[in-house]
Amino acid sequence: MKKNLLHILLAAALLQTACQKDLLDKTRQDAYTNESLWTSQVAATAALSGCYKDWESSYNIFYMDAVSDNSYSQWPWDNYQHLGNGTASPADPQTVNKWDFTTIQRCNNFLENVDKVKMDDALKTRFKAEARFLRAYKYFNMSQLYGDVPLVIKTLTVQEANTVNRTPRADVRKFVADELAAVALILPEKYEGSDVGRITKGAALSLKARMELYDKNYAACIDDCKKVMALGYNLYPSYTDLFRQSFENNQEVILDIQYKANEKDNNNGDVGILPSSSFGGWASLSPTQSLVDAYEMTNGKTIDDPASGYNDSNPFSNRDPRLAASIVYPGLKYEGKFYDPISPKAADYYNEGNNSPTGYIEKKFTAFLSDYPDMWNTGLNIIVIRYAEILLTYAEAQIESGVIDNTVYAAIDAVRSRAGMPLVDRTVYSDVTSLRNLVRRERRVELALEGLRWYDIQRWQIGTTVRSGTVYGTRLGTVDAATGATTFTGDHVVADQRTFNPLRDYLWPVPQKERDINKNLAQNPGY
Repeated sequence: MKKNLLHILLAAALLQTACQKDLLDKTRQDAYTNESLWTSQVAATAALSGCYKDWESSYNIFYMDAVSDNSYSQWPWDNYQHLGNGTASPADPQTVNKWDFTTIQRCNNFLENVDKVKMDDALKTRFKAEARFLRAYKYFNMSQLYGDVPLVIKTLTVQEANTVNRTPRADVRKFVADELAAVALILPEKYEGSDVGRITKGAALSLKARMELYDKNYAACIDDCKKVMALGYNLYPSYTDLFRQSFENNQEVILDIQYKANEKDNNNGDVGILPSSSFGGWASLSPTQSLVDAYEMTNGKTIDDPASGYNDSNPFSNRDPRLAASIVYPGLKYEGKFYDPISPKAADYYNEGNNSPTGYIEKKFTAFLSDYPDMWNTGLNIIVIRYAEILLTYAEAQIESGVIDNTVYAAIDAVRSRAGMPLVDRTVYSDVTSLRNLVRRERRVELALEGLRWYDIQRWQIGTTVRSGTVYGTRLGTVDAATGATTFTGDHVVADQRTFNPLRDYLWPVPQKERDINKNLAQNPGY
């Protein structure tokens, strides 16, 4: 449950009470005081677990691509259409939900009180570092979405919460960078057993590198990427299996959201929104034709290259294998049948029921629905940062610095090779402009549907080009149910019409309900 600033004190108090209830079931819940909570290492561990609760979610990761040109959110009640088509307002529920200080206040409360606990000093120091990271992560995301946000690093009184001002974005980012640098010196490189999934040194350095790339601080970004690259992460051999439940916590994962099936309040219940109706899902998020067209041919040429061999009548043949690994398209065999969103009266026809309005459905997290006895109650962890991103981040930072050497090609080649794509043609991609285009395309297809595309659009300032106009889906036609042979005879379907105001839409509006409470919160331009 999301809280506004007025309620963050209550959120922290309720959290700590809930954590302690599980540990001291002989004590009356209404008898707890803040002092009684900080009595043991067990209590501190439970309090830190409370900081981890809802620090990030599969829902957020899945839906953020609908704010970009990668995906379309078809259901109005999911409240992402406005954020994607340029009609967002300060009253939109998701702009309210993301303006969220719950985790921040939980971490503040933890950091203010954990020193009361008598426990191993090294462990306590590590616990503090984990909480500091979680707080920094929230501030990084909020400053991306809203720009200036209140920098709250202590427990507030109600009066303070109702009068706090927005802190300049640059100051928030400096705080985040300083915190991440500090905790990276404390956190371990890896964990064992039940501690797997906690914040690591690699997570701190990687988030710092991501922010430095976004802020065009390329020298620092390169330095932090090198530190991450020295920690022993590697690309997982199978791009498809990387996102499957059975292969979680592998060598590519740097930071993820940990879930457990059948565990109340900690299972991943969002997987079912991805498939269409004949597979038991809702098709809440639909990949766009624009994303499909971004995947190269297997010869490494883009589909608009006359020498690529691309055939508009057979558009999915000889394409980058990541296309079929990430997106279910017409004629692709999926879950024992050939997917058909284009034949009238087909079960997954694009404009009927819980089916995709673009004719494409997401596959990256549902490659095998048999992985989930119940796709509405799964243990699928969702990756937040992985090693492939670090390699592409390093390559981009080097390119933008004008330093094009073998390490740049090696980083991009590693990502492409794992996917089954050819190495970079150095005669074609030999200068800053061509390599910039390549690495941007590579980021888009490698990280597709993982919630990062909007931030790339935002920092590259390409919203007017890529997030305005018509959102297209597949062409219509027929799919042979026995062979999967696809015949296209119609036009591309239309899913949405979008506008983009570059003076407004690179930032989300400050929620009006927050401004009604706190008159000191200025609004972003254009809202």
